[in-house]
Amino acid sequence: MQKTSTKPQTLKPSRHIFLASLVAAMLPLSAAAGPTFDFGDEGSVTLSYSFQGWMQQKDFTSPTDSGSSTDAFLRRNRITLFGQYNDYVGFYAQLEAGTDSKLGQDNKSIYYRDAYVTLDYKDELRFIVGRFKNTFSRENLEACLDPLTMDRSEVLAYTPFGGSRDTGLAIWGNLMDAKLQYRVMIADGREGDNVAKDNPRLTARVHYSLWDAEPDYGYLGTYLGTKKVLTIGAAVDKQEGVAYANFPSRTDIKDYSGTTIDAFMELPTASGVYTLSAASFEYDTGNAFNQSPDPDLTVNSDLKGYYVKAGYMLPNKVGSGRLQFFARHEDSDYKAKTGNIEYYDQTWDSVGANYYLDGQKLKISVEFAKIAFDNEHPTNPALQDYNQATLGLQLIF
Repeated sequence: MQKTSTKPQTLKPSRHIFLASLVAAMLPLSAAAGPTFDFGDEGSVTLSYSFQGWMQQKDFTSPTDSGSSTDAFLRRNRITLFGQYNDYVGFYAQLEAGTDSKLGQDNKSIYYRDAYVTLDYKDELRFIVGRFKNTFSRENLEACLDPLTMDRSEVLAYTPFGGSRDTGLAIWGNLMDAKLQYRVMIADGREGDNVAKDNPRLTARVHYSLWDAEPDYGYLGTYLGTKKVLTIGAAVDKQEGVAYANFPSRTDIKDYSGTTIDAFMELPTASGVYTLSAASFEYDTGNAFNQSPDPDLTVNSDLKGYYVKAGYMLPNKVGSGRLQFFARHEDSDYKAKTGNIEYYDQTWDSVGANYYLDGQKLKISVEFAKIAFDNEHPTNPALQDYNQATLGLQLIF
């Protein structure tokens, strides 16, 4: 659901709450939706299906190891049920069977990617309970079916331990005619036998929109020129006692903290739609990865990085659809070392295009990327420079 005005409409209270709940419930999803069925006096449920099929070719160009691979797979494959129990309470459940055939693996497993309940007391005070997108970074909160570039960052947008989703409670709301939005989340964070202390993960985020408001819990990577947007956001993320720096002796407990600052602009004009987005990130666990950490500690537990994305959509149709060009630059500076060498530091540069046949509901995308490492690993192809081409088809019903 997508608003085109920053002014709230005059609605009956029950209808207002219904729309607010529906927006909150659809946070990981596109604005598109399938059939809706009513039940009881107030209830409803909507069924939606989302598909992304990719064909990807990688060409390794290291002087010590060369080769190429081509892989066709399902990037996303989802069935979603969302709706209302009554005027105040909504729900969302999303089944995922993605990555099937990726790297030749037939992954037939089906699982709940999201499962949560929403409670919307009023626009200034809303609640989400269950498993849902963590509220840290803008790019993670951008709907994966409404991106500007082909996909999110492979490492920067996802915090080290929470991934894209976490299980817990979020309190959020809109102030000042939805120009100012706040979020506070308490969640499980990193769990397991290797975690030093079972402490909760705490996240707080705020954004301010200077032009049209972005009042939803989730964002879009591009509004396709339907809104004039300039939003600045920031967030902090922390969890105490996430790891032992000396795992064999179970000593030297480290805390985790993360920070991000981001900005997004989309400007529709007579000459086309211009989009610009950028964010910086820092994740810190006190250099635990380079000591004697537990075997599950991720390499991006100590990381600094940033990305810049830009897009341009032609003002008129090209054939039967709209054409949008995009570019992305991403820089990741890991603190992980092998000996005295940091093999993981890398830059990502890509260009591509989206061809919208029916908005985000039916589109074809292509992207050409070059990934370069500051120091190529002599024997590990995964840490050597490579080129990548991706062709994708998206369908949302």
